[in-house]
Amino acid sequence: MQPFGPMVGFYKIIADDARINTTHISLYMALVHHWSLNKGKNPITISRNNIMKTAKISARHTYNKCINELREYGYIKYVPSSNSLSGSIVYLNSL
Repeated sequence: MQPFGPMVGFYKIIADDARINTTHISLYMALVHHWSLNKGKNPITISRNNIMKTAKISARHTYNKCINELREYGYIKYVPSSNSLSGSIVYLNSL
Protein backbone atom coordinates (compact mmCIF):
# COMPACT_ATOMS: atom_id res chain seq x y z
CA MET A 1 0.00 0.00 0.00
CA GLN A 2 1.30 3.41 -0.94
CA PRO A 3 -0.31 5.62 1.70
CA PHE A 4 -0.34 8.71 -0.49
CA GLY A 5 -0.93 6.98 -3.84
CA PRO A 6 -4.59 7.95 -4.28
CA MET A 7 -3.96 11.52 -3.09
CA VAL A 8 -1.00 12.09 -5.42
CA GLY A 9 -2.89 10.82 -8.46
CA PHE A 10 -5.99 12.78 -7.50
CA TYR A 11 -4.14 16.07 -7.07
CA LYS A 12 -2.29 15.63 -10.37
CA ILE A 13 -5.54 15.10 -12.27
CA ILE A 14 -7.67 17.75 -10.58
CA ALA A 15 -5.13 20.46 -11.36
CA ASP A 16 -6.61 20.52 -14.87
CA ASP A 17 -10.20 19.56 -14.00
CA ALA A 18 -12.28 22.72 -13.63
CA ARG A 19 -15.32 20.69 -12.46
CA ILE A 20 -13.69 19.85 -9.12
CA ASN A 21 -14.22 22.23 -6.21
CA THR A 22 -13.18 22.26 -2.57
CA THR A 23 -16.13 20.12 -1.47
CA HIS A 24 -15.17 17.38 -3.94
CA ILE A 25 -11.61 17.51 -2.60
CA SER A 26 -12.75 17.31 1.01
CA LEU A 27 -15.04 14.39 0.22
CA TYR A 28 -12.34 12.54 -1.70
CA MET A 29 -9.86 13.04 1.16
CA ALA A 30 -12.43 11.61 3.59
CA LEU A 31 -12.76 8.58 1.32
CA VAL A 32 -8.95 8.23 1.19
CA HIS A 33 -8.89 8.35 4.98
CA HIS A 34 -11.39 5.47 5.20
CA TRP A 35 -9.49 3.59 2.47
CA SER A 36 -6.34 3.99 4.57
CA LEU A 37 -8.17 2.63 7.64
CA ASN A 38 -9.10 -0.34 5.44
CA LYS A 39 -5.36 -1.00 4.94
CA GLY A 40 -5.43 0.49 1.45
CA LYS A 41 -7.79 -2.10 0.05
CA ASN A 42 -10.78 -1.65 -2.22
CA PRO A 43 -13.67 -1.61 -1.74
CA ILE A 44 -14.48 0.36 1.36
CA THR A 45 -17.84 0.32 3.10
CA ILE A 46 -18.93 3.78 4.13
CA SER A 47 -21.59 5.42 6.21
CA ARG A 48 -22.87 8.70 4.79
CA ASN A 49 -22.93 10.27 8.26
CA ASN A 50 -19.31 9.31 9.01
CA ILE A 51 -18.04 10.52 5.65
CA MET A 52 -19.98 13.79 5.93
CA LYS A 53 -18.51 14.38 9.40
CA THR A 54 -14.97 13.62 8.23
CA ALA A 55 -15.35 15.80 5.12
CA LYS A 56 -17.02 18.64 7.10
CA ILE A 57 -20.07 18.53 4.82
CA SER A 58 -23.25 19.49 6.64
CA ALA A 59 -25.91 19.17 3.92
CA ARG A 60 -27.05 15.78 2.65
CA HIS A 61 -27.83 17.32 -0.75
CA THR A 62 -24.22 18.56 -1.08
CA TYR A 63 -22.86 15.14 -0.11
CA ASN A 64 -25.10 13.32 -2.60
CA LYS A 65 -24.27 15.78 -5.38
CA CYS A 66 -20.51 15.57 -4.82
CA ILE A 67 -20.25 11.81 -4.40
CA ASN A 68 -22.31 11.27 -7.53
CA GLU A 69 -20.16 13.76 -9.44
CA LEU A 70 -16.96 12.02 -8.29
CA ARG A 71 -18.48 8.81 -9.66
CA GLU A 72 -19.59 10.47 -12.89
CA TYR A 73 -16.14 12.04 -13.42
CA GLY A 74 -14.44 8.66 -12.95
CA TYR A 75 -12.65 9.26 -9.65
CA ILE A 76 -14.58 6.58 -7.74
CA LYS A 77 -16.95 3.69 -8.26
CA TYR A 78 -19.90 4.23 -5.96
CA VAL A 79 -22.51 1.60 -5.13
CA PRO A 80 -25.11 3.18 -2.87
CA SER A 81 -26.90 1.00 -0.38
CA SER A 82 -30.68 0.89 -0.23
CA ASN A 83 -30.47 -0.64 3.25
CA SER A 84 -29.88 1.86 6.04
CA LEU A 85 -28.17 -0.82 8.15
CA SER A 86 -25.49 -1.67 5.60
CA GLY A 87 -23.09 0.90 4.24
CA SER A 88 -22.52 1.97 0.68
CA ILE A 89 -19.57 0.54 -1.24
CA VAL A 90 -16.86 2.75 -2.72
CA TYR A 91 -13.86 1.82 -4.84
CA LEU A 92 -11.12 4.41 -5.31
CA ASN A 93 -10.27 4.23 -9.00
CA SER A 94 -6.64 4.07 -10.09
CA LEU A 95 -5.67 7.52 -11.25
